[in-house]
Amino acid sequence: METGSTQCTAGRETDTTAIRAVLDAAVEAWNRGDGTAYGRLFTPDATDVTFMGTVYTGGGEIGRAHQALFDSFLKGTKLAVEIVSIRRYGPATAVVLTRGDTYKGARPARLGKLASYTLVREAATEQWRIAAVQKTRHRPLMEALSFRFQPATRPASSSADSRAS
Repeated sequence: METGSTQCTAGRETDTTAIRAVLDAAVEAWNRGDGTAYGRLFTPDATDVTFMGTVYTGGGEIGRAHQALFDSFLKGTKLAVEIVSIRRYGPATAVVLTRGDTYKGARPARLGKLASYTLVREAATEQWRIAAVQKTRHRPLMEALSFRFQPATRPASSSADSRAS
């Protein structure tokens, strides 16, 4: 299939919609405090690296751990996620860069965490699922200092730049 073909473009748009739907479902599960539904969005061998550095492996463990968090530290929190970019690597892999944060009450104007999601389309079901997620807290002051004193550290892409929000 040629890259510029209508069929390929329509397929990519359908995939982009499906990829966005997975992340929307993650937000919905989080907002309901439903660890089981959250974990089902991940592959059986998925990796979730939290912004604190905790590593969870597999959708079952990710769901179980998040349920414990939803029942305690994260009880009543909501999740806000904005997609910064979606990059495709072949027909069955996508990397999604997001900005997000958890909150209670009003949604924060500035989302302070970045996450990189790797999604894969499972061959058996043709469904997109999360294979890996890496979260980190954005440190704009440290980033600005780094850029100021060592300009070569500034990313070439504005999507990775802190001013892109």
